Amino acid sequence: MHALLQLGLLGLILLGTQHASGAVVPSSNCRRRCGDVEIPYPFGIDPNIPNCSLAQVFDLSCEVRDGALKPKPFKAIFEVLDISLTHSTARVLNYIEAFCYNNSTRSMEHLGYHESQNGGASSVYRLSDVENRFTVIGCNALGIMSDFAGTGYQGMGVATCRNLSDLVDGSCAGMGCSQTMIPKRMYYYDTNFSPSVNTSRIWEFNRCSYAVLMEAAAFNFSTSYVGNTTFNDTYRGRVPMVVDWAVRDAKSCDDARRNTTYACLSSNSVCVDSVNDYGYMCNCSQGYKGNPYLPGGCQDVDECSNNNPCPSGGTCHNTIGGYRCSCRVGRKMEDNTCSPDIGLILGVTLGLFGATIIAMITVFWGQMIIQKRKLEKIKREYFRQHGGLLLFDRMRSEKGLAFTIFSEVELIHATNNFDSTRILGKGGHGTVYKGILKNNMTVAIKRCALVDERQKKEFGQELLILSQINHKNIVKLLGCCLEVEVPILVYEFVLNGTLFEYIHGKDRSSHISFSNLLRISHEAAEGLGFLHSYASPPIIHGDVKTSNILLDDNHMAKVSDFGASVLAPSDEEQFLTILQGTCGYLDPEYLQTCQLTAKSDVYSFGVILLEILTGQLPLKLEGPDTQKILSSTFLSAMKENNLDAVLVKHVKEQESMELLKGLADLAKKCLDMCGDSRPSMKEVANELGRLRKLPMYPWVRVGVETDGESLLGGDSTGVQEIESDYSMGENENQHINPGSSYYAR
Repeated sequence: MHALLQLGLLGLILLGTQHASGAVVPSSNCRRRCGDVEIPYPFGIDPNIPNCSLAQVFDLSCEVRDGALKPKPFKAIFEVLDISLTHSTARVLNYIEAFCYNNSTRSMEHLGYHESQNGGASSVYRLSDVENRFTVIGCNALGIMSDFAGTGYQGMGVATCRNLSDLVDGSCAGMGCSQTMIPKRMYYYDTNFSPSVNTSRIWEFNRCSYAVLMEAAAFNFSTSYVGNTTFNDTYRGRVPMVVDWAVRDAKSCDDARRNTTYACLSSNSVCVDSVNDYGYMCNCSQGYKGNPYLPGGCQDVDECSNNNPCPSGGTCHNTIGGYRCSCRVGRKMEDNTCSPDIGLILGVTLGLFGATIIAMITVFWGQMIIQKRKLEKIKREYFRQHGGLLLFDRMRSEKGLAFTIFSEVELIHATNNFDSTRILGKGGHGTVYKGILKNNMTVAIKRCALVDERQKKEFGQELLILSQINHKNIVKLLGCCLEVEVPILVYEFVLNGTLFEYIHGKDRSSHISFSNLLRISHEAAEGLGFLHSYASPPIIHGDVKTSNILLDDNHMAKVSDFGASVLAPSDEEQFLTILQGTCGYLDPEYLQTCQLTAKSDVYSFGVILLEILTGQLPLKLEGPDTQKILSSTFLSAMKENNLDAVLVKHVKEQESMELLKGLADLAKKCLDMCGDSRPSMKEVANELGRLRKLPMYPWVRVGVETDGESLLGGDSTGVQEIESDYSMGENENQHINPGSSYYAR
């Protein structure tokens, strides 16, 4: 696996502790231009002159680099293109990463200058989630973006094509080019390419894949970028990227006003909370412009100097913070409009006033009725497209079905108009909000990502099927809203942490015992086994990972987030799917064939077993190449009969090696490179149930069963097996209508 590229992008960025001084006027000796770029305070380029910048983190360097003829401003390795006080943004040049290969070998080539930087949460900069997109270019490119240092975000972009004739100029929707949004609060990210993709068929016309975080407005895809190094050459290895900056020595404006370091020094300035993470920004008040970070920096705007804002016949007079209009004939009104001499037209006005008012009211209400009817028509069409009529018919025929069709107004009220403070989590398949219904019931409300036309036709039928799935280890779907462009789903509220937090969080070893981790994994396996075995065709989750295993108030496992799920394919068309999932958990067979199967979920679950045994993340972006992928490290240790080297210390201290070896053998079976050789999810659940009982029945040997061949290998020897308590079909709390199918979102 090639070396990981670290762009500590907002290492753009932490060169000192942020500590703004009080009301200080910068020296007139401070330069305010570097080359063609204006450097406004609070930024500065003269660190040796006191008070040229608000604080050390706002210092830039002004120097000649890379053979340029004149100096340019830089922050660390990044050239600064411009700085905006109005929007609190800066544009910098970011470096393009390339992954080049030939018909027999693959290699990483740095087509430009790269340098690792260490960012920090107290940096003034954050990557703009509004202006930037993670852009990947190539015909078989799988670019990976990670932020383990800050938000914990992991995302990827996939660009594919069979030949150059598939590509279209200006289109970046997956064919040769893809663009992915990023979350807020990021000040750092790593880029990486998956080396496992097959490039032999496209090597002759596509020698390199590219990945970069860049300003979306500055990019227009050209088909010429897919081939040789055209994309890199066009931009000379660097592209514009936007960062949001703010003063971050206080959490908000309320905190900042109580500090002696308050930065909004102009008397005509206002403080605004940062839109990207904590901190605040300064803006000039309405009617003023200038620099709000300087005393007296916001000056009155002369609204009359350019276009006359007054009505025809009026004269504009500038005032402090505004303007007023006067008339040549008549008098000035309070709303800055002019009125002619009332005595000349009083009779006409009185005669027409009543009729005018009636006409205006009539037109207004007529427009309101027309718009309301248009909105209702649009909602009915969305409801029909998403299969709402079919859903209603089935609900009437199946009385007592615990499923609710919500209106958009109900869910807006439940989430306080989808307020950002209600967000529970974000992902590639949508955003989940905490909602409180009219009956005070707390629910999880998910606004889904866009769905295609095929999915729209099947949505109502598929929602009905999922509503009938009632299993104690699967998050329950309570209802939906179909009168919107993209459906909204309502789930039961489960919020007591995730298995990921219990394995990888702080002080994780003191929070939960290994036996409880084993129980949670067993319960999750039962839930997945139920989806695979008791629906027809089976339901494939598609994104099995520890962060999608929620824990309720009793710490019982609940499998969640069916955003990547599909039905087990019944025809060739259903095999064509966009690559999705989470790096480190993806089935290698799926990466090669794009065919998602139930055994893909089994592979991902095998990685979960490794996390429990080793306490390690599935994918590490640092360290030797041989130790970056957890599954590869584990399989190598098993091959060398050196399991003890990868087990986490507290696990070895808590449990017997016989149990740990049994669990490791099960994980090894799940991680088999051939999907057909892996056990089914039901078999995995049965084996976990048996392994859990080893401490109670120590005479039962791992891998020994009474009938047939053991899941873990080896022949039966007559020793009585302790039966698993996994009995889906007999549990009254678990039910699904036979013969049903579901494409979960």
